Amino acid sequence: MAAEKKAYPLRISAAVLDAMQRWSDDELRSVNAQIEYVLREALRKNGRLKPEKAAPPADDDNH
Repeated sequence: MAAEKKAYPLRISAAVLDAMQRWSDDELRSVNAQIEYVLREALRKNGRLKPEKAAPPADDDNH
């Protein structure tokens, strides 16, 4: 099940937005997805976000 998404207005300087646009282009993400990725990584690194549960391993019927 996907996490619930909430809309949040963000005021950001033009320089920061331009830098995020270039970075998101390099990573083939939308600016919104890049901002969310950067925030999530910063939260994880600082112990403020619980790690996401890993998906269970796929069954391998070819053994």
